[in-house]
Amino acid sequence: MWPPASPRAPSKTDPGPPRPSHRPIPPRKFIVQKQTTEIPTPLAPIGEPAESAPGAGRSARGAGRLGGPVLPSRSVLRPLGTAEIAITGGFWAEKQELNARVILAHCEKWMERVGWTANFDRAADGTVAESHAGIEFVDSEVYKLLEGMAWELGRMPDPALERRYHALVARVAAAQEPDGYLHTSFGRPGQPARFSNLEWGHELYCFGHLIQAAVARLRTGHDDALPAVARRLADHVWDVFGPGGRVAVCGHPEIEPALAELARATGEPRYLELARLFVERRGTGTLGPIAYGAEYFQDDTPVRDATVLRGHAVRALYLSAGAVDVAVETDDAELRAAVEAQWEATVARRTYVTGGMGSHHLDEAFGTDFELPPDRAYAETCAGIASNMLSWRLLLQSGDPRYAELIERTLLNTVLVSPREDGRAFYYTNTLQQREEGVEPDEFEVTDRALSSLRAPWFWVSCCPTNVARTLASVQLSFATASETGVQLHQYGSYAIDTVLGDGRRVQLDVRSGYPFDGEVTVEVGGETAVEFALTLRVPSWARGAATLRDRGVPVAVDGDTVTIERRFTPGETVVLSLPMEPRVTRPHPRIDAVRGQVAIERGPLVLCVESPDLPHGLDTEHVEIDLSVPPRASANGAVVTLRGRADDQPASLLPYGDPVPAPRTAPFEAALVPYFSWANRGPSTMRVWIPA
Repeated sequence: MWPPASPRAPSKTDPGPPRPSHRPIPPRKFIVQKQTTEIPTPLAPIGEPAESAPGAGRSARGAGRLGGPVLPSRSVLRPLGTAEIAITGGFWAEKQELNARVILAHCEKWMERVGWTANFDRAADGTVAESHAGIEFVDSEVYKLLEGMAWELGRMPDPALERRYHALVARVAAAQEPDGYLHTSFGRPGQPARFSNLEWGHELYCFGHLIQAAVARLRTGHDDALPAVARRLADHVWDVFGPGGRVAVCGHPEIEPALAELARATGEPRYLELARLFVERRGTGTLGPIAYGAEYFQDDTPVRDATVLRGHAVRALYLSAGAVDVAVETDDAELRAAVEAQWEATVARRTYVTGGMGSHHLDEAFGTDFELPPDRAYAETCAGIASNMLSWRLLLQSGDPRYAELIERTLLNTVLVSPREDGRAFYYTNTLQQREEGVEPDEFEVTDRALSSLRAPWFWVSCCPTNVARTLASVQLSFATASETGVQLHQYGSYAIDTVLGDGRRVQLDVRSGYPFDGEVTVEVGGETAVEFALTLRVPSWARGAATLRDRGVPVAVDGDTVTIERRFTPGETVVLSLPMEPRVTRPHPRIDAVRGQVAIERGPLVLCVESPDLPHGLDTEHVEIDLSVPPRASANGAVVTLRGRADDQPASLLPYGDPVPAPRTAPFEAALVPYFSWANRGPSTMRVWIPA
């Protein structure tokens, strides 16, 4: 069993016994649960008995339902649970296997080594004030690890992982106070008082991650120790911050979507009301002034009055996700429309070509409109994950495939950049241009995130590795949805679906594809009897006008951002979607000053980059330009382009201004571009996404 039952520090010579390199492909027979797509009324209002509320009895519907991280009581599209969809091979199977075999254990091992897990032991025995390890919010990393473990156990049972999970939950539960409060940095003799530093203490933020871990356990069919801890904690937060309690919010949003999801998972309406209160209080100045300004906390403008996402990127996106949850469950069309408009403006003006969000290092914030410098991009991994949390919620409510397209772009080109190929080091921030070769970090030391020019094994603020772990463990749950009449495919790869539609029809599908490197997607109908339903496939914007579809070998017109086939399907029949995978040239908006005169190359859903190992000896990425008179051509995983080397033009005067003396260019040569997510896996290098043209 790895890690061992008795915690120990890792050593350079003893990495621990390995787990098997591959797990068997999950069987394609699932426990199918019929679920209702639409519940017309929200959870019962606080103070109104469920039996006398409009739509009596509906307040608890959803409680105990299996599903994914988000399971709204009403939606246009219904998310699938771990019993309904499973990755069966290919690109995504490799990523989930790496997560199951390496990343989860890596996070667990490091938190044990640096003492973050042991904080709970010391809290339980009363000694934590004397020797607390880490900053105030390291509890949240333990909770995100537990969430990742829960999703992984729901995806693929593993007795060894199950034992480790329960052992860790027991240590967390032992630290809970009698009134439900649970935090290792506050509230005990010798520590700051509870909720005495809402601006920076992250107490409610940590609570939110514990609650989300508990929801993962509930959604995979287990109402046991961690959900019990979460209920007691949520009840405590209700007592302190509920109606008649303290009017305040946490400096870091996160508890809002967590409470809304706990309400959905348990049927307890108080949790939804508490989430609503936190959303409505935001932007009313309850937090103290800071140098970054109130917008850093999104405390400058109420959520429903804002026009664009601003301030700290992760905070803004978590808050927006919670606001959508509240809007859905309370039938607040105005609030939902406000967040939709903010998403629209932010994606159009404040988002990198990779889907990354956040251009400021100092305050981890969105910049102003079109402030998207590639070499100073922050584009935090956690912001990419938070962006997908928001887009997924909006997709479920609207069915608009633009949300799925942004999820794809962000997942492949921001989130997947973070983990190294071996799963033992991570990027916190994701630059789009590396001017100097990075410095390889010590594999056995903790790194400051701001000093990490190559992926590092662990950070003093290690929110990103655990966020990656919980995302990969549940990634398949954002690939497809169902409705009353059909199934919708939003992301492509190799996976199996076995679900029941609203009227009881069972649909079984086997999706096979070499995506994201190959553009052919085959959907084979399974089962034993014919079934009539609507099959909808997303057509990416870059494929419009060139995608083709064949239904039982017969061409079908493809027009628009989705294509739907609605008929009676017989087992064994196939639908094949072919997406063009020729490289294409992407030009920036003219207001993005930092990349004016440059282009990016994309192939399919992947953003590509030029990396110094693929250039002639002595030439780095600062001294190349692309020759667009020669069209890029596809390679196995990227593209081949024609480049020229160029020396620095000579300044015309003492300063680097005025018309320079042009330096000669080298003869054209071909160079490989690689997927951006794979860069820096060959050692220190320079790199750029945007290439002078």
